[in-house]
Amino acid sequence: MFANDTLKGRTALITGGGTGIGLEIATAYAKLGASVMLVGRNEERVQAAAKALTEAGGVAGARKADVRNYDDVKAAVDATVESFGSLDILLNNAAGNFVCPTAELSPRGWQTVIDIDLNGTFHCCHAAYPHLKQSRQGASIISIITMLGVTGWPQAAHAAAAKGGILSLSRTLAVEWGGDDIRVNTISPGPIGDTEGVQRMYIETGRGHLEEKKTALGRFGRKEDIANAAVFLASGLGAYVTGENLIVDGGRWLKYVAS
Repeated sequence: MFANDTLKGRTALITGGGTGIGLEIATAYAKLGASVMLVGRNEERVQAAAKALTEAGGVAGARKADVRNYDDVKAAVDATVESFGSLDILLNNAAGNFVCPTAELSPRGWQTVIDIDLNGTFHCCHAAYPHLKQSRQGASIISIITMLGVTGWPQAAHAAAAKGGILSLSRTLAVEWGGDDIRVNTISPGPIGDTEGVQRMYIETGRGHLEEKKTALGRFGRKEDIANAAVFLASGLGAYVTGENLIVDGGRWLKYVAS
């Protein structure tokens, strides 16, 4: 769908890049010419993912880091630039969540998700900024959120607040850093059928058909759909797009409103 050199010469750092949507995006980026650094808390997982990308002909590295720790993040950013010579794309994908009624949610549980999702995104943006503004091709920050962070997310107030905060942060940075030729956008995926989360929560529990009916298109999305959106926003194809929340959810949020 994209030309093979769409991301040629660009370097991307992807948090939560060892599995799922993060790895799908990394795979797409590598196939289209980007050098990718996969970052995650599980070193074995990101190393294995980077090795697979390299064996498939891509250029990839891996770094263990916890996005809750700013020093970890800065070290990963610096290692990316040292390894590949630049940083042009930051993909904030690392996230945490669990289901819990708000009245039963402990302060520690709240803090954990806020630390990973919202604070982790800020840490990555802040540490990457000095390098992103030196990008010769124009830089791009993309954060994975959800429309449930906009509409509200019963029994996941911590994740909803964090994702809503990321959207606000991203639009703030789009204005503040636009003069540095850094574009800042978010992607809101819907139910993605080939992810572990949807398989476990919906399909294996027999709720798959019901969840599909909640979308306007009547079906689950694929990881590839999110990767395609991430390629568009990171590449020259989206050169005049910033401050945008690209909704890739099969119309689920609209159908909720219509219902």
